Amino acid sequence: MPRRPVRRSFIAVAAALTAAAGAVALASAPAATASPPGPVRPSRACSPSTYALGYSDALNKLSYDGATLGGLSSLAYDARSRAWVSAVDNHASDPARIWFFRDLADPRVVRDPLVLRRPDGTPYNGMDSDNEGLAVLPNGNYLVSSETEPSIRIFGRDGVQRASLPVPARFAVTPAGEATANATLEGLSISPRGDEILAAMEGPLSGDTSPTDATEHRFLVYGAGRHGRWTLRKQIAYRTEAGQRVPEVALYGENSFVVEEASFDVATGNEVRLYAVTGLDRARDVSAVPDLAAAPGVAVPKTLLADLVHCPTLGAPSLETQANPLLDNCEGLAVTTPRLPGGFRGLALISDDNFSATQTTRVLNLVARLP
Repeated sequence: MPRRPVRRSFIAVAAALTAAAGAVALASAPAATASPPGPVRPSRACSPSTYALGYSDALNKLSYDGATLGGLSSLAYDARSRAWVSAVDNHASDPARIWFFRDLADPRVVRDPLVLRRPDGTPYNGMDSDNEGLAVLPNGNYLVSSETEPSIRIFGRDGVQRASLPVPARFAVTPAGEATANATLEGLSISPRGDEILAAMEGPLSGDTSPTDATEHRFLVYGAGRHGRWTLRKQIAYRTEAGQRVPEVALYGENSFVVEEASFDVATGNEVRLYAVTGLDRARDVSAVPDLAAAPGVAVPKTLLADLVHCPTLGAPSLETQANPLLDNCEGLAVTTPRLPGGFRGLALISDDNFSATQTTRVLNLVARLP
């Protein structure tokens, strides 16, 4: 989106880390340790709990079978395709697409992108959808959130829309609701068991702000119902740091998830912070709370994993001014390995280049100790 200021098994820990998340299923591991696992060197530390493994720009400005890859704002694993998938947020009148690639350490496109279509078969495009979030349902269908309305749609593996999830009326973009254009349902994730969905608002609703506080965001929690139907179970409150937005969330347990907070400043570039949240099942339902800014103490507690500005640069290039050239407009986030010794997991971020000559589509691979 536009920038704004302000499989299951792994042979060895070393192999899993080097692959930077080739596995996707969750598994248990030995008791926690404060030391980085496997071959990760302390010099790669971003924080005491998070380490940078590497990055790849292999997808940057790639042309594949006549289509230009760019605008990638999400990251999820599609087991049926045995590939990572990412949706294009929007690009003028181009058809809305999902891209498929393998090997996050050195990603390569493995098939033509999937065009997302309405029930009548006509394609969505960058003028009528802004597809920021992506998850893969247990039956293989694709769950895609769009910031335009906002909406959460379900698409079959043929790309045709099958259904949609209910979104509360106040989440609509003003004047129909209280949301700001281009700051709605940006983050989307599904639980490891596939029975819970988390959708995150990038910005706050106008009714949840005050002249001195615009940090309270609402997340939607959906549960699997009968006959494949999803029901909205509750809303929870999440408080960002001042000036930060929420580009993505990633569930790594049934009640635990990682939140990405980010911002951009022309003088210092991109800032990206990762936080862990536990206890989703115990989080207060704030559906009936009219103004989160006037209801202190309702936000879920969070734990800082790392401010990625403090990661080693890894020699990464950048065409923009950046406090850390390793960073770009990171908008997609996925948990990419089973649980490793010490409670560590692989994480990957993918950046949205906005189809800009000065931005990069980059995959950044990390390992982080998650609570």
